[in-house]
Amino acid sequence: MKHIFAFFSLLLVLSCNGKKDNVRYLSESSGNINTISVVADNILWEDRVGGAIRGVLAAPAKGLPQDEPMFSLRQIPTQVFDGFATKSRTILKVEKTDTTGILIKKNVYAKPQTVVVVKGKTDQEIIDLIKNGKSKIIDAFTKQEVSEKLRRINKSLLEDEAMENALGISIDIPSVYRIAKSDNDFFWVRKSLTNSMTMDLLFYNYPLDAIREGDSTIVDIIKMRDKIAGERLPVEDDDKMITENAYTPSLFDAIVDNKPAYETRGIWKIDDERTFMAGPFVNYAIEDKVNNRYLVAEGYVYAPSIDKREQVFELEAIIKSIKIK
Repeated sequence: MKHIFAFFSLLLVLSCNGKKDNVRYLSESSGNINTISVVADNILWEDRVGGAIRGVLAAPAKGLPQDEPMFSLRQIPTQVFDGFATKSRTILKVEKTDTTGILIKKNVYAKPQTVVVVKGKTDQEIIDLIKNGKSKIIDAFTKQEVSEKLRRINKSLLEDEAMENALGISIDIPSVYRIAKSDNDFFWVRKSLTNSMTMDLLFYNYPLDAIREGDSTIVDIIKMRDKIAGERLPVEDDDKMITENAYTPSLFDAIVDNKPAYETRGIWKIDDERTFMAGPFVNYAIEDKVNNRYLVAEGYVYAPSIDKREQVFELEAIIKSIKIK
């Protein structure tokens, strides 16, 4: 009996060790928001392939008054891509191989992590893949960074139950923001960067039939935001916040909470020739057929002396956390 017991005990230990050996432990990823590690040989990075990568991923971000790159890029030569370098949260790997294609992988070297691998037989083949697949590549990296931003935001959230109940939503807003104005179904939420710089959010309902499809969509959205901001936001000397027509607003299709939405980016300004106050905005009109409305969420920034990419991205991430109840 002792021998039998010892035999089965040994089997149990070996079985447990076998299971442990199959478990893959990944360390936490790291890196600044919107910074991509590009793993490529120096000769590729410094030539046309690198130019194509920069043309796609470091292109000017949408809707900003000054040119700022969509992503910051950090090149790592293939031969030194090891150890800590592999822990970057977003990685683009460029490989010259006998196979061709774009692969998107998750949690390869660390977690959370998105690794996009572009493989091609020639420089031109790699360039074509990057240019033709730019939407797919940008979307993969953007989703990863929005997720990371929301993870950081969720460490300390604003107590906004009254606003959520009034609008019929849930949303993740950092506790450094404050509700500056609440008026029935209109809410103005602010974060002060300094005494003269702010990041702001607007939330309100708008009639579902007030935004027409087609060429009139952008016209109706600008008319909507100028009307609501002009009537509801307190501005000195009876001035109003309006859309700056000198920078033509851009309209995109988007998805928020698995619902179709109009995404509009542009520049706002104060309608007063005596002062110059302006900045970028991003507006989402989210279609909510169940409640017969558009739920409108807008973020805008006033920070005249600094780059604004990260501020607009934070507002965008907050808005994308919306869940309609």
